[in-house]
Amino acid sequence: MPGMTPGFRVLSLIPPMTQLNTPYPATAYLTGFLRRQGVDASQADLALGLVLRLFSTEGLTALREAAARVPNPGPALQFHLVEADRIAQVTPRVLAFLQGRDPTLAHRINGRAYLPEGPRFAPVDVGIPGQEDEPDPLSWAFGTLGAQDRARHLATLFLNDLADAVREALDPRFEFVRYAESLAMSQPSFEPLAQALAAPATVVDQMLEQLALAAVADKDPQLVLISCPFPGSVYGAFRMAQALKRAHPKLPIALGGGYVNTELRELAEPRVFDFFDFVTLDAGERVLLALIEHLQGKRSKSRLVRSFLREEGAVRYIAGLGEAEVPFDEVGTPTWEGLPLNQYLSLLDMLNPMHRLWSDGRWNKLTVALGCYWKKCSFCDVGLDYIGRYEATTAEVLADRIEAIVAETGQTGFHFVDEAAPPKVLKALADEIVRRRLSISWWGNVRFEKTFTPALAERLAESGCIAISGGLEVASDRLLKLMNKGVSVEQVARVTKAFADQGVLVHAYLMYGFPTQTAQDTVDALEYVRQLFEEGCIHSGFFHRFACTVHSPVGQNPEQFGVQLIPLPAGNFSKNDIGFIDPTGTDHDRLGLGLKRALYNFMHGVGLDWDTRRWFEEIRVPKPTVKRGAIARALQQG
Repeated sequence: MPGMTPGFRVLSLIPPMTQLNTPYPATAYLTGFLRRQGVDASQADLALGLVLRLFSTEGLTALREAAARVPNPGPALQFHLVEADRIAQVTPRVLAFLQGRDPTLAHRINGRAYLPEGPRFAPVDVGIPGQEDEPDPLSWAFGTLGAQDRARHLATLFLNDLADAVREALDPRFEFVRYAESLAMSQPSFEPLAQALAAPATVVDQMLEQLALAAVADKDPQLVLISCPFPGSVYGAFRMAQALKRAHPKLPIALGGGYVNTELRELAEPRVFDFFDFVTLDAGERVLLALIEHLQGKRSKSRLVRSFLREEGAVRYIAGLGEAEVPFDEVGTPTWEGLPLNQYLSLLDMLNPMHRLWSDGRWNKLTVALGCYWKKCSFCDVGLDYIGRYEATTAEVLADRIEAIVAETGQTGFHFVDEAAPPKVLKALADEIVRRRLSISWWGNVRFEKTFTPALAERLAESGCIAISGGLEVASDRLLKLMNKGVSVEQVARVTKAFADQGVLVHAYLMYGFPTQTAQDTVDALEYVRQLFEEGCIHSGFFHRFACTVHSPVGQNPEQFGVQLIPLPAGNFSKNDIGFIDPTGTDHDRLGLGLKRALYNFMHGVGLDWDTRRWFEEIRVPKPTVKRGAIARALQQG
């Protein structure tokens, strides 16, 4: 970049907790981009580092000593105290197995005598409704040949038992994913987080601080970037910054990432800048080039881009209007150099076949197109940059990136992380993959729109597509229209069947509690879902409770959706979810129990011929108005 001195040292850090099976992609993208600009960029994953430190000999010793001091230990901690010697003996081997370095250990794990089995193992021997007498209750999930899968699931339960003990003895906030999430998620006040950070460091905190200090000592950066994608990574990010500021008060630290882009857009809390010098919004490429120029004395503070900072005790935001974004064509190829790719843990916690792709196996993360080409859904934050600014590139550029990533990592699995991968770009990419004879496997999220014909589904499968997810949301044509989803239930049925017929795993994102949704809508939606499973259109699904956000069309124009927003409490920190009053008065919490129970059983082939009302034991619901065979008829007509 003109005006930027080459060799400037930047260290990007992944805070706990993100994913343990694969690096979160933000640092890989930024590191790859910055290196193209001549920046000496490096990266480290402290989420993985923290878990490996916790479950090391040092960490297990600390856990055992702390557990012995707990006055009234719960079941997980009591079990840990009894089995501490065996746990210390097997944990290194379990980690090696989950890292793929000791696959033959699966046989011993599956024998059910090798691992100390604590409270987390109790559900394993229960099975599913109607099959309680099954001699091998796990067979419904893994079959007779899934030795590695079965062992990974048991090994994951073992780690979950360890995490429960850590939470009780070392740090009550600890989680593998939602680590201290309540301190940051839609939290109007910074005070809860400030109090947690002012409290004496726990053993977990101390380990994280040591890891952060070691990373900085190793790379000697002139700028540290901390990418914070989720509320469950905010506390860890602030703890890391706190330790770095204490040891290196003049070292500039910048905070960015998905959480910041969504929840801190109106940041006005000066205390945040006791930890960070800059808080940045949206795509990081142009922001970082401006920030590096500023730190090199070649750009004034007033010419920063999309950056918060503190001046004279108050928070100031500098938009940097007029600076063009770095085109998606020019962001370059992400790099994982510097990350310990052979140490990530392939966990198998949730038996949902799509969700396991998120936690099982190390996937190369790649964006096919920036933003969302549809950007109309009324429940989505369509006005924010990561969705609203759509840019695509050519299939040749994408295929070049794929080849470079495979050459670097030696691994051919890809997760396309788009909000909704555009069908035209996917078709062109599939053609290019087939033309180059690239042997890869990939999965990602799409809209179930009519462009995905059987012919296109066949071509995508030929190129390596193994799984597709998409939003069916509330399976109701009335509500899909209100959502501005741009699809119908019948259309979704035809698209999903086209993928399923090619052997592609199909997952549906489902929603309940949308404005004006009635009990009748909910029962009818579940009946459609039942038929989609019955006809082999979808294999997996998950029901999410609708949450209204301040950046979505519902949050911006609630009157158009028949609801009234509940005013947010005063605050100057995080702002995202907002409550609302729906005049229909439907008890979505009680309905949600039946929806989730039904879906769990549908995924295992149970109850597909039941009356939909049977799943709602806690509440009386109306008879579905959707006729049986509706999806089958739609498929015949298609």
